[in-house]
Amino acid sequence: MYGTLPYTRKTKIGEGAMTPHTVMEKESRKERLEARLTPEQKKHIEHAARIRGTSISDFVVLSADDAAMRTIREQEVLTLNERARVVFANALLHPPVPGSRLLAAAKRYKRRVKA
Repeated sequence: MYGTLPYTRKTKIGEGAMTPHTVMEKESRKERLEARLTPEQKKHIEHAARIRGTSISDFVVLSADDAAMRTIREQEVLTLNERARVVFANALLHPPVPGSRLLAAAKRYKRRVKA
């Protein structure tokens, strides 16, 4: 129905066969997700899954997870506009003079570390 699936063809271990690790991984899945697709989207996903040698379900889950992780990483990266970059660079290149409280804290730290 979907082509040759990696767990239905006879292969040597390491050549696309499901290992015990991937079997356990499948068994631990408990959450479900549904999506409505156009016929063209479904055709593309089926074709891509066949190319990868995975089931449609595995292809969709892995692709969605990759996209989710990429989105999270992009959100966590600090993005600065031009003005903010200039302010940040100037703060690094020309730091303010340390205040009395910072100098006192540095002295306490040095005494404790040397002891």
